Formats: sequence, structure tokens, C-alpha cells
Amino acid sequence: MEQKVSQLLEKLRELEELLGHPEILTDQKRYRLLTQEHAQLSELREAWDTLSSIEKQLSENQKLLSDEQDREMIELLREEIAALETRLPEAKAHVQNLLVPPDPRDSRSIIMELRAGTGGDEAALFAGDCIRMYRNYATSKGWKVDVLSTSASEVGGYKEYVMSMSGQNVFRLLQYEAGTHRVQRVPETEAQGRVHTSAITVAVMLEPNDDDDIRVDEKDLKIDTYRSSGAGGQHVNTTDSAVRITHIPTGTVVACQDERSQHKNKEKAMRLLKTRIAEEMRRKAEAEMSAIRSSQVGSGDRSERIRTYNYPQNRLTDHRINLTLYKLDRIMEGDLDDVTIPLVNHFYQEQLSS
Repeated sequence: MEQKVSQLLEKLRELEELLGHPEILTDQKRYRLLTQEHAQLSELREAWDTLSSIEKQLSENQKLLSDEQDREMIELLREEIAALETRLPEAKAHVQNLLVPPDPRDSRSIIMELRAGTGGDEAALFAGDCIRMYRNYATSKGWKVDVLSTSASEVGGYKEYVMSMSGQNVFRLLQYEAGTHRVQRVPETEAQGRVHTSAITVAVMLEPNDDDDIRVDEKDLKIDTYRSSGAGGQHVNTTDSAVRITHIPTGTVVACQDERSQHKNKEKAMRLLKTRIAEEMRRKAEAEMSAIRSSQVGSGDRSERIRTYNYPQNRLTDHRINLTLYKLDRIMEGDLDDVTIPLVNHFYQEQLSS
């Protein structure tokens, strides 16, 4: 990491010299690109300085502690060392994140679908836990979350939950969440205390924007309306506000019933339909362009188990990058940076090597 940072900081010095030349100002397009790159590298320099400062203070305090005799001073040094050790992983993660160059899609809005898989009621409950995890992560990042469609389970949790997310770096950080998430824990209904295994699937799709040529002809749609119903017969509407849309050429079916207005449900269903059609187009294009497995990661492939959440051991393991963390309790509260940032770094390096 140090070698890579040194190279980029050398480039920053060259950029600063280049931006001082008067002729650069006459080419506004080039000037704008150079200033953007300068801003990104300046942020890296600031993050690297912070990390270096923490590491230096930590080293100095540990040396002082080994030589110190005074009890009060020893206690003070231990407190400072503990505080620095807490800050160190976050500072490292920030630098690692900045080493991956920006992608035009980084802040594109996404639609995330979570579905209960094997495990019945326990899978639905785990889906609910993961929804809360992602929503808490979104709140910590300042992202906007909009629920598009839900299907609640009678015991709690969800059989299916579809939401859109928008904000800074939302696709960058969540694109590799797609796949099968396995949970190992003792269900509340388990009298013998045995650990059960269940799973949910997650799909992450880019929501189409103005640049995407996604045209949906009304004559290709079959639109049905019906009365919405919640789990256990709750929240039943007395009007036909729920909407199901079938795209006849592709066979894609979407349904929304969460809003009381048929118009709003149709609007959300159309957003979801266009996203699924766009995702299928992207998937076909990727398959034609390359057979490399890594290019399919994050494209919504749900067949491969990507992660295990082991509650008895407080452990999360991401099987793609052999990452194991013993802080599952914090991760389930939305503390996901220690998972998402290493994934971004890993797959960026994989793209470079391929």
C-alpha cells in the first residue's frame, strides 16, 4: 500500500506544478479534469497523513509505555494507545478506499432485492435482520432509501423486500452484496438449542438513468389490479390499489402493493420493471463480452453462497476474499465498512490483473 500511495503522491506534486502553468487555464476541459484528479489525490494525501500520524503516535506511546515506571503515566499511556488502536482500522480503510479510482457508476442509484430462501420462517426473520442492517448502513452514509415492494412473513421478517437506494458511492459500496447469504444461529423456537442453517438471496441492480435506452411499450404490458393484503390479513385495502405488471416480451413480472394509491403502486412497479429489464440486458452483454467469473460478481447472480453469518461465534465470513471478522453484532447494526471496502479493493485488483 505504501508504494502505491507514494506513486500517487508523486503524481499529485506533478499535478500541482502543471496546474500552475497559465496555458492550462486556456483549456477548460483539461483544466476541469486535472482539478478533479487533484481533489481526489489531495483527499488521499490527507487520509495518508492521518494514518501515518496515528501509526507514529502509537509507536511512540508503546515505546514510552515499555520504559515508564509511574502508575498514573502508565494508565494514561494505555488509554491513549487504546484510543489510537480504535482509530487505526478506520484510517487504514479510508486510505484503501481512496486507492481505488472512481467509477462513473459509483453514485448511481440501485435497487436491492432481498428474498428469504432455504430455512422457512428463520430465513424470513434473517431477511428482516439484513434489511435493518442495510438500512442502518444507508443512514450512516446519508443515503436515501425508498421502499418499492414488500411481502411480510406471518412470523415476522420478510419473504421479499425491494428497496431503492441513492447517494454518494452507493453502488460502489453495495455492488458486491449480490448473492446468497447464509446464517447459522439458534432460532427462538428451537427448544434444544441446536444451531440451524438458513439462507437469503440478495440482488443488487443499477436503476436505469437518462443515459440508458430502456424503452417499455405500453402495448407490451399486461397490467392487473387487485386488493392488497398484509401478513395475517392486516392492512387490507378495500380498493384495488395493488398493481401487477407483466412485460410480455421478456416474461418479467413485478408487483407493488405497499401504497394505498394505485397510481403510486404502478409508478413503483414500472421503476422496478425497467430496472429488471436493464439488469437482464447488462447481464447478457457481460456474458457475451467475457466468460471471466469475476465480471459476473455483483450482477445479481444468486446461485453462489458469498457469505456466512455465524451468530454463536459472533463471526462473519466472506468466502470470496477469505475475510473473517469477529464482530457480527456490530455488522448487523450497520457497521459494514470493514466488509464493503475490502470487497471493492479486492475486485478492483482482480480487474487490473485480468
